[in-house]
Amino acid sequence: MIKIVFSDFDGTLTHGHELRSSFFEVLNECKRLNAELVITTGRSLSWGHYFLTHFPMQFAILEGGGIICKKTKGDKEIVEVPLVSNFEQQNLKKVTEKLLDNFPGLNLSVDSYGRKTDRAIEYFKDLEQKEKVEQFLTAHRVSFSSSNVHLNFWPGEVTKFKAIEYVLKNYFQDVKLEETIYFGDSLNDQSAFKDHPNSVGVSNIASYLHKMIHRPKKVLEGPENESSFGVLNELRKLPQS
Repeated sequence: MIKIVFSDFDGTLTHGHELRSSFFEVLNECKRLNAELVITTGRSLSWGHYFLTHFPMQFAILEGGGIICKKTKGDKEIVEVPLVSNFEQQNLKKVTEKLLDNFPGLNLSVDSYGRKTDRAIEYFKDLEQKEKVEQFLTAHRVSFSSSNVHLNFWPGEVTKFKAIEYVLKNYFQDVKLEETIYFGDSLNDQSAFKDHPNSVGVSNIASYLHKMIHRPKKVLEGPENESSFGVLNELRKLPQS
């Protein structure tokens, strides 16, 4: 029985930049399963507030696992739980300033100004510049990963899977990892693909598989399993808990 559905957002629950009706069908399917949906994304903290105020969700993992949003009892307040220390957050600010000084014209994502535990760079048209930026981040001991919308970078040992473990340990002590499932579509999902026993890649992951060190346990195929259609089809196969 699946009690929690962890899912990436961009490219997994969205189709490109579009949020289609199938996303709302996913919400209904989670309700049928009596399962929590926990969006686990590289998007900024501000998106966590959006998810929790607009959809029937209690938790969201943001910034690639750097911060968690959760509703308090009675849904009267949203609490932010950073998994990156204040020291590391301040160091990230300094590295970001130095990065922008070294690469004039580099564009941070619009939502970088709402981020606390990571930053994001808009996709590169110049692959040589991308390589130089990655070398800069490596030299400054800053981790990075690509989603299908951004290059994200952050301090410390932040991963989506570590955030999943934190959520289970602190908020769902009666739920085992094996009673959850993870859906993703891109390179920044690899920590969950590596360690989650029920990881699923929707079919549009195909273009990234050759770049992956850690692949999902199950890879869906065909246009009928792209993005949220794939999530929906898999959930429909599950029995109600």
